[in-house]
Amino acid sequence: MRRESDYVEEKAPPKGEGAADLAMRARKRKADVATFLQDPDEEIVKMEMNKRKQYENQPSWNKDVQKSPHMLIPTPDKDEPVNIGFSHFVHLRLSPSRASPLPILGWANREDVWKIMLNKEQTYVRDKEYMKKHPLLQPKMRTILLDWLMEVCEVYKLHRETFYLAQDFFDRFMATQQNIVKTLLQLIGISSLFIAAKLEEIYPPKLHQFAYVTDGACAEDEILSMEVIIMKELNWNLNPLTVVSWLNIYMQVAYLNELYEVLLPQYPQQIFVQIAELLDLCVLDIGCLEYTYGVLAASALYHFSSSEVMQKVSGYEWHDVEECVKWMVPFAIAIREAGSSKLKHFRGIAPEDLHNIQTHINSLDLLDKAQAKQTMLAEQNRTSPLPSGVLTPPQSSKKQSTGL
Repeated sequence: MRRESDYVEEKAPPKGEGAADLAMRARKRKADVATFLQDPDEEIVKMEMNKRKQYENQPSWNKDVQKSPHMLIPTPDKDEPVNIGFSHFVHLRLSPSRASPLPILGWANREDVWKIMLNKEQTYVRDKEYMKKHPLLQPKMRTILLDWLMEVCEVYKLHRETFYLAQDFFDRFMATQQNIVKTLLQLIGISSLFIAAKLEEIYPPKLHQFAYVTDGACAEDEILSMEVIIMKELNWNLNPLTVVSWLNIYMQVAYLNELYEVLLPQYPQQIFVQIAELLDLCVLDIGCLEYTYGVLAASALYHFSSSEVMQKVSGYEWHDVEECVKWMVPFAIAIREAGSSKLKHFRGIAPEDLHNIQTHINSLDLLDKAQAKQTMLAEQNRTSPLPSGVLTPPQSSKKQSTGL
């Protein structure tokens, strides 16, 4: 629903040289944007700048929340040292350097590209214990929030990468804070998605649309203020290699055709969607923070192919992913019992891009089933050792495959 401020006319460009060109570009921009996405008002832009200036002069964004020092995470193109600002940060298990599965690239050195990818995996870290800093929160609250963000992404036809960027921003931001209350979670979540959409989407939803989906819980000025807070706490490091990015790379390598460059995916969309649904379910469980994005994507791929394929496209050995593969078993069982969804068609989305649009499945029910199965398996493993051959890499001829 449009508000009264949405009908305010844009100010006319200043008279003089270049005014006609500015008006022509403005009309062209309006014609290119989809009907339901309105051009941002100049007033909104000014409001955002004013809020940023006000934030510079404020000692704290919330008097009830004690802000803790945060970890400065350098991006791969900077040589700044990592400055850890809090002593009890989770121990990080850095993956050893692994061989590059990338083919020869016509636009860059494949070894250099691979090193940059591994460097991102080691610098954009998450704290698996961050919930301990927020005694008023429960892991289930994170689950409900992320499930709702998936639904928002499907409504606005946002890409999977947009959702996973928002999830990464949310988890890393929460690790820099203490004593966050439940009423702030939705604001942090929608603000994370607001940032991710502006980074990833060509035509992201406008600010008033993000405020609208919160049903009045988050005002536009609150989202703008939280946007600046999140980016500052993350030290403006907003370009991680997400789990769905790793999956996309693995799939490209698995189906690589010598006639095509690695930038042109040739894998089946339906298989990608099935694996992505498994990752969608796993990321709702806070236990996913135990593993790096590359390991999560490789483990999900394993459940749809074989150990040999997984090692070939990821560079991981079995012992690198064994723990994650076992952790993912209950989620894979839940997906298999429910049956994988069909490729959804969205109006206005090109057929070759359909698999990249984030979809929302009955995630909460599936997660309850997966966690119940997880508890049962843990009890069985505690009372009796696993029989030989259970959850070990099967031979390719004996493992069911969906096409890889």
